Amino acid sequence: MTDDVRDRFRLASTVAAEAGALALDHFRNRNQLVVEAKATPQDIVSRADREVEDLIRARIGAAFPDDALLGEEGGGQSGDSGFLWVIDPIDGTSAFLAGLPHWCVVIALVQGGETVAAVTVHPCGNETFTAVRGEGASVDGVALRCDPAYRIDNSLVAIGASHRADPAHVGLVVSGLMEAGGMFYRNGSGALMLALVAAGRLGGYYEPHMNPWDCLAGLLMIDEAGGHTLPVTADPAGGLVLGAAPNVFATLQAVINAAIPSR
Repeated sequence: MTDDVRDRFRLASTVAAEAGALALDHFRNRNQLVVEAKATPQDIVSRADREVEDLIRARIGAAFPDDALLGEEGGGQSGDSGFLWVIDPIDGTSAFLAGLPHWCVVIALVQGGETVAAVTVHPCGNETFTAVRGEGASVDGVALRCDPAYRIDNSLVAIGASHRADPAHVGLVVSGLMEAGGMFYRNGSGALMLALVAAGRLGGYYEPHMNPWDCLAGLLMIDEAGGHTLPVTADPAGGLVLGAAPNVFATLQAVINAAIPSR
């Protein structure tokens, strides 16, 4: 790890913890939050999302003013240092506002188009997942490892979906997964489910379309934990996301490729 990455990773860890504490305070007082719909009634944002992202942006801007930023709520901000911070202040806002614990704060650091460091804080679970390219992934200092014994028929495979996904395709993926002997899982936070693949708690994760702030951190964690992923860039347009344990990946990919709606 270079000094430049090390310094930013330390800041990411500190800021993510602070942001997680702020988000948790809002979670405990969520009845006071004003909620707004974005693209659809299921695509929502609250004051908590904006305040948490503002906090992260302020801390990064004060420490590294020449770095670029990309956040779910605040959009892009240019920089000329060669580093890009990709931020999701609260991934799983619907679960957050429903009082469910499946949400997290996500920070990824990109250099030269490659994710080099990541932090995902799960406040309700009191866990912090981290990864640095070439140096492994961990949860609260304990090394993460995708479970090499997992197959598609002996693990839970998480499936994500949003208004950007074709319902027919997602239905066929779930059906194909079950026909292969597997079982699907979903908790409402794609970023958290990707981290759980890296932690060896899930066999894999698939979503037809994710934005980079939702997935870059978790994909690095899976890579560093010995799993397999499809490449994803920091392009705000987003795209298909697949990450899985070594002996789940190919079978899950085959299920996905076969799930083409007839209509």
